[in-house]
This record gives sequence, C-alpha cells and structure tokens, in this order.
Amino acid sequence: MPRKPGRTLGQAMPCCTIGATFWESLFMTLLKKIWSPISWLLGKFWWLLDGSRRAFINLLWLLLLIVLFSALFRSGPKPLQQKTTLVLSLRGPLVEQYSGSARSQALAELQGQKAAKQTRLRDVLAVLDGAAKDPQITAVLLDLDEFSGAGMAGLHEVSSALQRFKKASSGKKVYAYGDHYSQRAYLLAAQADEIYMHPMGNVMIEGFGGYRTYYKDAFERLGVSANVLRVGTYKSAAEPYFTNAPSKATQEADSLLYGALWTSYTDQVEAARKLEKGAIARDIEQLPEQLAAVKGDTGQLALKQKLVDGLKTRDEMRALLVERGAKEGASFRRIAYGDYLAHLKHKPPFGPAVGVVVAEGSIVDGETQAGRVGGDSTAQLIRQARENEQVKAIVLRVNSPGGSAFASEIVRRELEITRKAGKPVVISMGDVAASGGYWISMSSDKVIADADTITGSIGVFGMLPTADKLVEKLSLHSAGTTTTWLKGSYDPMRPLDPRFASLVQSSIGHIYDDFTAKAAAARKKKVEEIDAVAQGRVWTGAQALERGLIDQLGSYADAIQAAAQLAKLEGEPRLIYIEREPGKLDKLLASFADAVAPSISNAIREQLGFTAAVPTPLQQVQQDLAWLSEVSEGRKPFTGVVHCLCALP
Repeated sequence: MPRKPGRTLGQAMPCCTIGATFWESLFMTLLKKIWSPISWLLGKFWWLLDGSRRAFINLLWLLLLIVLFSALFRSGPKPLQQKTTLVLSLRGPLVEQYSGSARSQALAELQGQKAAKQTRLRDVLAVLDGAAKDPQITAVLLDLDEFSGAGMAGLHEVSSALQRFKKASSGKKVYAYGDHYSQRAYLLAAQADEIYMHPMGNVMIEGFGGYRTYYKDAFERLGVSANVLRVGTYKSAAEPYFTNAPSKATQEADSLLYGALWTSYTDQVEAARKLEKGAIARDIEQLPEQLAAVKGDTGQLALKQKLVDGLKTRDEMRALLVERGAKEGASFRRIAYGDYLAHLKHKPPFGPAVGVVVAEGSIVDGETQAGRVGGDSTAQLIRQARENEQVKAIVLRVNSPGGSAFASEIVRRELEITRKAGKPVVISMGDVAASGGYWISMSSDKVIADADTITGSIGVFGMLPTADKLVEKLSLHSAGTTTTWLKGSYDPMRPLDPRFASLVQSSIGHIYDDFTAKAAAARKKKVEEIDAVAQGRVWTGAQALERGLIDQLGSYADAIQAAAQLAKLEGEPRLIYIEREPGKLDKLLASFADAVAPSISNAIREQLGFTAAVPTPLQQVQQDLAWLSEVSEGRKPFTGVVHCLCALP
C-alpha cells in the first residue's frame, strides 16, 4: 500500500515553520516587556478606583448612621416659634381606631372610589388639648373640606376640645375656612371665633333622617325570599328585606329619634352662632325664596343667614392668617395636625394606668381585623388588659350597631370575669351603642353616654334567605336522601322547612328573653320594665338616661376619670390602648365575605337591564345586599342577630 504523504518521526520541520515559531516567540517576549508596566498601571488604577468606591460607600454609611443616631438622641422635634397656627385638617370619617377592613376597601373600589382616609378621634383630642397648653400655638385653623363626617357623639367630643382650646387663653383663636360646609362639618365650624368660606361655596344643613330601599317586590320578582324571623315590635333592621315601606312602629320610633337629634343640633348651632332660636328651621323652609332673593348666590346667602363671617378666596384667607399671626415664607406660620401630634410628649410607659379597649364596628363571630368587633379577638384584648398588672381599670369604648348575639355574649362575659377579678369596668358609649353594642355594655360598674349617642335597640332577629323560585326559573333542581328531616332542612336552594323556621323562631325568642334578663340584672330593674323600653326600640343617650338604660351623660374623658376614681388612681391617669394590629391574612380572608352579595346585585342589574358598572342609584343596594350576605352567611344554627341599622343619615 503506498504511504500517505506526511511527516515521519525523524523527519525535519520545514524552514518556513522554524521561522514562524521564532517570530512568534520574539513577539510574545516583546509583548510581555511592554504589557508588564501597562498591567501594573491598570492594576494600580483599579486599586485606586475600587478603594475610592469603598471609601464613598463607607462615607455614605457613616453619614446615615450619624443621621440615625441624631434622630435617636435628639431631644424632640424642632421647637415651635411664636404665633404658630395649628392647621387641623380632618380627612375622611372620624373613627375610634384605624381599620384595615378589606371589605370596605373592596366596596369602595367597586363604586369607583378610593378607600377613604380616616382621622382617629383620640389623636384629635390629644392635639387640641396639647395646643391649649402650648404658648407657641395661638390659633387653630379648621380645614374640613375632606371631612366626611362623624356621629353626634364624636362631633361633641371635638367641639368640646375646641372650646377648651379657646378658653385656655384669651389670645387663642379658632378660625374655620372651607370651600363648602356639610352639616356635620358645620357643627365643628360653628365652634370657631370666625367662619370664612369661598365666595362660590355653600353651607348645606339639611336635617336628619332619610329614605331606605325596600326589596320585597324585587325579591319576589327574582324568586328570592328573605324569611325574616324577629322578636321586638320596633326591631326594624331587617324590615327592608320583607316589606315595601316602613311600618307604623318604625315611623314612630324614627320620628322620635330624629326629632330629638335635630333639636339638639339646631340648638347647638344657634347658640354657637348667636342666632335666634328656630332660625335654622325657618331658613330651610324659606330657602327657595331666600336663594332667589340673592340671585342664586349661595355664598351671599350663607353670609346673609349669618352662618359665615366673611367670604374669602384661598389667597385672601392666607393673607388674613398672616396678618393675625406671623409670616413664614410665602404663607402664614403653621404646623400641620400630623406634625404637631409628633410634638406631644407621652407619659412614661410604666406605672398604674387605665386600659382602653375599643369596640368599633359590626360584631362578628371569631376573630377579625380592627374596625370590627370580633367576639374572640375583642375578648382576648379584654383578657390581656385584665392580666396586665399595670392596668387597674378598663374602659370599653363602644361604637357599634351590634351584630352576632353569640359574639356579643362572649365579649360581655369577659367583662363580667374582669369585674369579678377586682378590676373596675366603665363603658364609654360613642356615636352608636345599640343592640349588640348595648349587649356588650351590660357588665360594667358604670355606663356613660353622650346625650346624642344612639343606643338601646334591645331586640333580636334572624334571616334565612332562600332562592328556590329563582332556582326553578334557572331550570335547576335539588334532590337527595337524608336520614332525618333536620339534615339539610335549611338549604337556600330549597323552600324553607316550616319546622326549621319554628326552631329558629324559638331560639330567637330565647335570646330575646336572655337579652332582657341580663339587661334587667345590669340595670337593677324588673324584666317587665326593661321589656317596656326594649322591643328593638332605639333611643338617644338622653332618652336612655330617662329610661334607666345608662348611668349618666358624659364624655370619653368623663369615662376615663370615672374608671380612675373606681380604681383609686390619683391625678391624671395614664392610658394604655389595648389593640390588635390587622394582619395581611386577616384582610385577605375578610374579603371572601363579599362573594354572595355581588352575585345577587348582578342578578338585579340584569333584571333591570343594566350591564355596565353599578349605577349611582344602586350603590346603596350593593351595600344593603353585602350586609344581608354578612348576617346570613356562615352563622351558627339557631343563633340570632342583635344589629341596628341606625347609623345617622
């Protein structure tokens, strides 16, 4: 076989190959000699660059640490200068505690709105009382344009704090300025020394009361039955779901309640503004003629009615405040409400104290986030206060229309145990303490309410909604086998079994008897006396006092002082607020409760021909159905609801 061309082991390399290798070697030698100093220079440059970077980062960390240590060890916020104006901007509703309710946020988003901001009542009171003692604060400016309101008791608390500020020194003044004034905002504005409004603004005082939406015919059209069972002639919370109009008993009770609240409101405003008694009611009756006389100018009408002291644009108001106070930059010297709150010095976190537990919102079984009253979670807070050795007495601040009877009893019982343990309990009623809100108030040493607190509503109801006729319309069928009639006796897809309805009615009757018996024991009265003022009827605080349902009229501060006296604490008591912060999981789980209401609402919208977003007239319907879902979903068998639809319209 012929040998393939190639090089054998002993064969010499060609001359050209030897030359190429030589030049490559020479090139690499020269390159190393040239690159070595360049490499050294680049290395030094990188060392310098990296060192500079490290030094810069270290300097930044050092600066950050200096700032942090300065913040930690400085004596407090920057001292205020003389003639400083406190700008009290109240945004959103006035609440007892901040709530992280996923339900309210979801509902707001459903209506195309952002979740409302909130203003905490105790912060407002602390700021105003602190400013009253602060010689640097010479004026308060009320900014109420974003204030969405409060109940009468909350408004009274802030009004009293404004009056305390004015009386602290002859030089302290309160000014109010707004683009517009709502009825609730105006009650606060009326406490000011001077009220100003934008020339294009208006003061809207309408009165109390309102109209409810009734669903009987709509439910029949859909094939839905509310199946409401109740005890209490005046227990009207569920009335809109099985009638088309309010009963005579409801009209009687509402008329007495709203009449008393309206009289209280007008008396306060007329006294504060030095108006003739009856002036507000007269001006409302003559409103069309009076507005026509000023050619539709609502600003001039408010001025003529002496509801405001002057009409000023925003820049004119700033100029006035500069003139009355001091100039700082392009405006008047001021400090915001939130910033001033940081200036306040808190009492040392030790020593004897009064513990405050807030019960605000609907009462529900189990645990819940702040903004609602969970039977288990609120009882745990009370237990925590009882076991705290520094807490010598407890104030339960109630602002609740009620809810679950079972959860209400869990809370009441925990207060009863607390009293047996030797710690006094005082109930401080806020805007509303009705039905379940009254139930949780029945184990205490003293019950104190505002004159316009909405309370009472001692009654019980239950709802067992069924949609068997709607199921028929959809050509759906429900069938099966059970060992007893009780198994599956309540199925929303089937007609309500009358035997099951009788069981629930008997249970509700028993809960009412228990309610009135406990109220009689708490108020040291006969059951018959309590029954005469119960039956689900709602009262103002003043009316409740006349009927022996509370001990005295007073403020939140009065309740704190009463608790301190019962615990024999000297001086101004230290307060400890016992609260549970809402967790992310709580918020997520709370959102599932709204699954049923939107479905019913969608069915109504389809029946009425609406396919787009919920129209404005149906937004209240959405809320009503959400509440219907809340009181009917997941409730324990044979339990009643002690709830009052008595939020002040």
